[in-house]
Amino acid sequence: MPLALLALAIGAFGIGTTEFVIMGLLPQVAADFGVSIPTSGLLVTGYALGVVVGAPLMTALGTRISRKRMLMLLMVLFTVGNLLSALAPTFGTMLAGRIVASLAHGAFFGIGAVVAADLVAPHKKAGAIAMMFTGLTVANVVGVPGGTLIGQSIGWRTTFAVVAALGVVGLAGIAKLVPEVPTPQGVRLRDEVAAFKNAQVLLAMAMTVLGFGGVFAAITYIAPMMTEVAGFADSSVTWLLVLFGLGMVGGNLLGGRFADRHLMPLLYLTLGALALVIALFTVTAHHKALAAVSVALIGALGFATVPPLQKRVLDQAHGAPTLASAVNIGAFNLGNALAAWLGGMVIASGLGLTAPNWVGALLAASALVLAVLSSALERRDRGAAPAVEAVREAELVSR
Repeated sequence: MPLALLALAIGAFGIGTTEFVIMGLLPQVAADFGVSIPTSGLLVTGYALGVVVGAPLMTALGTRISRKRMLMLLMVLFTVGNLLSALAPTFGTMLAGRIVASLAHGAFFGIGAVVAADLVAPHKKAGAIAMMFTGLTVANVVGVPGGTLIGQSIGWRTTFAVVAALGVVGLAGIAKLVPEVPTPQGVRLRDEVAAFKNAQVLLAMAMTVLGFGGVFAAITYIAPMMTEVAGFADSSVTWLLVLFGLGMVGGNLLGGRFADRHLMPLLYLTLGALALVIALFTVTAHHKALAAVSVALIGALGFATVPPLQKRVLDQAHGAPTLASAVNIGAFNLGNALAAWLGGMVIASGLGLTAPNWVGALLAASALVLAVLSSALERRDRGAAPAVEAVREAELVSR
């Protein structure tokens, strides 16, 4: 694998840390600002919505400059946002800092995925994308637990200051290792937008929203769920997040390995198993050992869907994949926002801290239905193609 993938993984590590570390710090942040747990969940929802908006916006703004330079500018924006969160005097200011940082997220992974895929042979594209996303998953093994531990021991503001420093490291890595690739000639913004006319692109993005939304419905409120339902100590949340991160790393690598050869069967398997495990989490969350296993499985199954879904969007948006790739990253985070909001609603309604798991199971099952529909439509279109070609040949002969 090219060394440039390491630079992309470094940037992904920083972004992954800031995205997920907040979940282990929700109780501390809520107590510091004097807001409820559901209200503090807006820090997850707001970040996710910022990604949804920022992905197409920042990608469109970057169409006239090189991909390397755009990646560097995105890391600067990410760093500024995390500094704002670290210094926030009010909850609203911290939410604003989260949103500023989130604007870099979608475009970074979207552009980064295209760069990663272009660095390798066609049959290794999913593996290269997975390698970049390894930075995101490793963040959940090292960055998120470490940030949670720092936040619980020293203060959550220190955590976000450290994350800002990670942004600086990511910026330096990109500047040093990523090659200067000019903006592709002949591909205009309207060509990128035209990719969204493809129904398969839209179906893949819908699968992304619902499938990954299932993960976040269960994980957003992991800290209160594990301490108040499973009976873990506050300090144990760090190690539970390590388990989640280890599952993510394994699932991401396996997804990258098999997506190039068995993309749709892989999605059937992972989405179906994800729906089942999240549904069972409503029961296993009451038992420490089973809860820990469930957290790891949710991470593994959830991230096994990332390389195949991202590759499917790139394949279907052939010729102009950059905007579609970035918007699909936004779709992951739209699912996060939807799940965090719905999870907060069912908790606030009095259904209990495990109720978000039912939301997650329903979202993942819906993604599986869309995967089956997508394959059926693809088979139908393939079957129709020879018939259309035969009609065209007959018309030519008759002329």
